[in-house]
Amino acid sequence: MSEKILIVDDEKDIADLVAVYLQNDGYEVFLAYDAQSALECVEKETIELAVLDVMLPDMDGFSLCRRIREKYLFPIIMLTAKVEDMDKITGLTVGADDYITKPFNPLELVARVKTQLRRYTRYNTGKENTAKQDEISIRGLHISRDTHKCLLNGKLLTLTPMEFDILWYLCQKQGSVVASEELYEAVWGERYLDSNNTVMTHIARLREKMQEPARKPKYIKTIWGVGYTIE
Repeated sequence: MSEKILIVDDEKDIADLVAVYLQNDGYEVFLAYDAQSALECVEKETIELAVLDVMLPDMDGFSLCRRIREKYLFPIIMLTAKVEDMDKITGLTVGADDYITKPFNPLELVARVKTQLRRYTRYNTGKENTAKQDEISIRGLHISRDTHKCLLNGKLLTLTPMEFDILWYLCQKQGSVVASEELYEAVWGERYLDSNNTVMTHIARLREKMQEPARKPKYIKTIWGVGYTIE
């Protein structure tokens, strides 16, 4: 059964082109040219990934992403015509897993889609073959790769697949400092080419869900100029 992907972009030529590339790879594609149609599609269909344009006629893509995240954890990739870091940070902060800047190569977008779907599939099936350890407990934090669940002091944390992978990797490396570059390449599966705020923004989102104080976190600690660690 092919995965269902939602493309949301009011530029029909771009949406239609992306749809063709994804359909050629065997995906089932749903198109929406405004936010309301996108929300209706998400409610009706079992969407497994969404590509959202930032500029939409009835609601900006950030607000749409936030609305989707109220109920759903499937991967979200943001499309933006802007190159400012703040635009990218905003998308990641409201719950997006990745972003790509217009104009873009459709093949690059397809590659990003495949990466996110692999992570999402692993998240929902609890399957991972690269490591032997299946559960880790650290001072009230319990994370299970087998069930893809994370409990903090007995309370279930609602994590996206990306957030789960970040926390799992840091827990595996407990006691060691993980450089931002290492974390990015391990979790995103891509080469870290330049300094960006992607890792930092996801860490901030994780801390917020864990109700960690930014200045004195109990779990994910920042080693300035180096990376992150869970002691």
